[in-house]
Amino acid sequence: VQLQASGGGLVQAGGSLRLSCAGSGRTFNRYAVGWFRQAPKKEREFVGGISWSGGSTAYGDSVKGRFTISKDNAKNTVYLQMDSLKPEDTAVYYCAATQRDPFDTTVVVTSRGYTYWGQGTLVTVSS
Repeated sequence: VQLQASGGGLVQAGGSLRLSCAGSGRTFNRYAVGWFRQAPKKEREFVGGISWSGGSTAYGDSVKGRFTISKDNAKNTVYLQMDSLKPEDTAVYYCAATQRDPFDTTVVVTSRGYTYWGQGTLVTVSS
């Protein structure tokens, strides 16, 4: 599956952005999807993830309560709604996907758990 992340840009602190991760090549239905971010000189960080069914989500501690993940299998797209943005949210955001067994509704929270990666989209939050 090919992944295309979009929606990044420049926003003021306290503002919102919605990132999209569109999958192509195969149906997204059986794929768990995650978002990661990497700021300059920092390690890649787990932002959030969603199970293949969309019934389970998990978030990194730094974004809990501010970011929301949703999955639209009909549109082969996963969204990351980012509210109350802070300057420390500035990073390149990547989406990733991995196929799951139909009975496995867990969220994948580690980068090595994902098989496919998008190209990244830059989010810059000004103070």
